[in-house]
Amino acid sequence: MPNVRDVDADQFINAYAQHLKRSGKLELPTWVDIVKTGAYKEQAPYSPDWYYIRAAALARHIYLRKAVGVGALCKLHGGPKNRGFRPSHHSPASGSVQRKVLQSLEAIGVLEKDPKGGRMISQDGMRDLDRIAVAVLESQREEEDEDEDEDDEDEEDDE
Repeated sequence: MPNVRDVDADQFINAYAQHLKRSGKLELPTWVDIVKTGAYKEQAPYSPDWYYIRAAALARHIYLRKAVGVGALCKLHGGPKNRGFRPSHHSPASGSVQRKVLQSLEAIGVLEKDPKGGRMISQDGMRDLDRIAVAVLESQREEEDEDEDEDDEDEEDDE
């Protein structure tokens, strides 16, 4: 049975973000359209769906590991801080944004708190993510089949 590890990260995250948006279960905070995702950023994200994409990325990251805390996620989503003429250094992302995303994923049952600390994926969340991964793999296979059919038709036309 294919799972999240078998799917390209970008395709999976986009598919799961669309699933979260369509389901309507994930409740967006009021500050989503004005917040920066880190102190090193100059502007807020351009995409109106950035919260869903971040939630999907965090769910995938936690799925691939046993338990993850907010600090590790801040480090993961951090980036280079522009320090003027001095060299750039890594700066962590906003802990509040990561925490609120984790809390909203916890509210819909995808994540649960680990007794040792941090968050881990729940059984329902694991099933949900695996189902999305299978759907992404099936759509990839369909696209490959269509490409092969088009190639076969092009070769027949050349003859």
